[in-house]
Amino acid sequence: MMMPPILENKNTSSPSVFVPSVLLREARRQKNIPAMQVRSVCVLDPDGDLLRALRGSGKAAPFAEWPCYHTELDTFTLAGQEVGIIGRVVGASFAVLVAEELFASGCRLLISLTSAGQIVPSGPPPYFVIIIDRALRDEGTSYHYMAASEFAEADSQLVQAASIATSKAGPRVIVGSTWTTDAPFRETAEAIEAARTKGILGVEMEAAALYAFARSADVRLLCLAHVTNTMGQDGADFEKGEADGTRDALSVLSSVIEALYPVN
Repeated sequence: MMMPPILENKNTSSPSVFVPSVLLREARRQKNIPAMQVRSVCVLDPDGDLLRALRGSGKAAPFAEWPCYHTELDTFTLAGQEVGIIGRVVGASFAVLVAEELFASGCRLLISLTSAGQIVPSGPPPYFVIIIDRALRDEGTSYHYMAASEFAEADSQLVQAASIATSKAGPRVIVGSTWTTDAPFRETAEAIEAARTKGILGVEMEAAALYAFARSADVRLLCLAHVTNTMGQDGADFEKGEADGTRDALSVLSSVIEALYPVN
């Protein structure tokens, strides 16, 4: 049987010729931006709802020194510190591209808070967050960072600390696995059933790649998923609750950040 091209010529221990620091250096040169480190804690907000709410309330401010060609970085105050946030970082390859740039720019903890479709029910959506402990690798990016395997695993210490922190109060948070796909409109009945037999709670688009990158780069990264839908099978899908779920999102993120990167 022919090896799929996605698995060919993958030596994950070999260094990359093209690295994020070079891209950032040239972007700064072209845009005449001074080199400046980003905040130690940053958040990826693929849906953009959280960033939109923060901007609308005047709580987010642009980080003008962010040189990325594709995104804008804002900062806001949470858990007693300034936190960076980037919206609309959708999909595995884009999320890892931005994560690479953030860690090359001084980030020390990255949290991704995405939306997910329900696979194994844990109550009617929207229930708040899955702390993703592992993600099924049904995308391409992770195979450039980590040898082939079924799942990409989170750092168990980060998962445990976040679980303890979020169990004390606030929205309901559970720990479990997700299925990361590159093709949300190819979530067939057969694929969904296969994920269900593995006990997978939800389907999303970033976690497996982010976890493979984190393992490869030895960085601190945690993925959360807000289960908002049943993949369009119910009439009230894709609702996040009050204020697009932003109040609950900030509550959960605050608890996680306080546990994983407390202010000294």
